[in-house]
Amino acid sequence: MAKKWRRQRAGYLAGLVSGLLVVAFLYLPENERLHAPGPMNTGHENLKCAYCHRSAAGSLRQQLQAKARHVLGLRDHGAVLGLRPVGNEACLSCHERPEDSHPVFRFLEPKYTEAREKIRPHLCTSCHLEHTGRRATVAMTFCRHCHEDLKLRKDPVSISHEQQVKKERWDLCLRCHDYHGNHRMKVEKKILFSHDKTEIGRYLAGGTESPYSRHKRYKARKKPPDEGA
Repeated sequence: MAKKWRRQRAGYLAGLVSGLLVVAFLYLPENERLHAPGPMNTGHENLKCAYCHRSAAGSLRQQLQAKARHVLGLRDHGAVLGLRPVGNEACLSCHERPEDSHPVFRFLEPKYTEAREKIRPHLCTSCHLEHTGRRATVAMTFCRHCHEDLKLRKDPVSISHEQQVKKERWDLCLRCHDYHGNHRMKVEKKILFSHDKTEIGRYLAGGTESPYSRHKRYKARKKPPDEGA
């Protein structure tokens, strides 16, 4: 009986050690991609996890104390354990664009309350969710949530914006408009000469060739500023 118990204990110990070695191997800096929830998005292939996933404030003991105090009603809000949630600040640290056509802060205005409830345009990750292998993770018809009443006094397009809105051709918007306005391009006045929808879809899905232009107003940083960029 004692011999059998020793064998079981040795087996448990071997399993525990093996498990710890596997975890340690996965969490080595050079192997961090092995436990990522999915492939990095286009352009992010060489980024380190730590560029976006930053440690929360305080030590683990302080974080647990804050959590406990919140549960007991002694603190107004809880605390984040481990890593902070990835927010706009992580994205904008590399993608800062002073002349962005649709900056996230614009959507904090009261008139966009309904849009915020539907598609959360004030959050970068609503359209660019990471670890999907894509460039954008939103349907090409998202413009409808803010432009359903669009009318231009002197519409320069061959088929007016008002007509397209009535027909609910929201899939045409990105054929003429680069959402962030970062590509240097000529906006066509004739729908016939606008960019191909299939090519745009391929680009948003992660393709490297832009249907708009190879020339950009602002290039993304390779590292966040505090990482030596």
